Amino acid sequence: MKDFRYEIVSINTGKPKPLPYQNKEVSSGIFKTPVTEPLFLSEVNFDGDGQADLVHHGGRDKAVCVYPHEHYSHWENVLNTALEFGAFGENLTTRGLLEDEVCIGDIFQLGEATVQVSQPRQPCYKLSARYGAPDMPLQIQETGFTGFYFRVLKEGMVSQTDGLTLVTRHPQGITLSFANRIMHQGKDRFEDMKKILEVAELSESWKATFLKRLKGHEDSNRERLTGQIE
Repeated sequence: MKDFRYEIVSINTGKPKPLPYQNKEVSSGIFKTPVTEPLFLSEVNFDGDGQADLVHHGGRDKAVCVYPHEHYSHWENVLNTALEFGAFGENLTTRGLLEDEVCIGDIFQLGEATVQVSQPRQPCYKLSARYGAPDMPLQIQETGFTGFYFRVLKEGMVSQTDGLTLVTRHPQGITLSFANRIMHQGKDRFEDMKKILEVAELSESWKATFLKRLKGHEDSNRERLTGQIE
């Protein structure tokens, strides 16, 4: 990464609320709005934030969702609409932290808190529901414009003006883009899976997926991408 301090464009929080989808209603924490005052960041989330599906979202490995502001213009063109900060349900809208440079295990100072990259984000059907675009999760997956998650190593107060400062770049240098390619397009690249699994800081859910693949088992993405159970 070229610089060591990166901009926080916006901090966004929100509690779960109903979201209409395919003639039913689901609960989702995808609606986030910008917050201007400093917030406390705990091991699991920012004060005032919440997730509806705690199986696939939130928890220690996914305490903070991050999305690069650089991708906004692409999706504004795709959706033909202007997007507000927090448009992808992210807690941090950032500038300068892109998937092809950020590595799993990288550590950043975030105000008083210390955070670590745990995995790329895997987009789900609730983005489809929010924007009326059925293939949006698949598009995000295929572009690699996924964003990513932080786990919290040290709790503390955070404000939008703090920025993010790189403390330690992980020595194995497994970028989010590389991990995304192996997860979504390189399902037979077993040596690369083993290389990613060597990163101890990888999230438990991604470890489990790769370990299953190495044993010849593949979980379906249908429910995550479409909301439909097979």
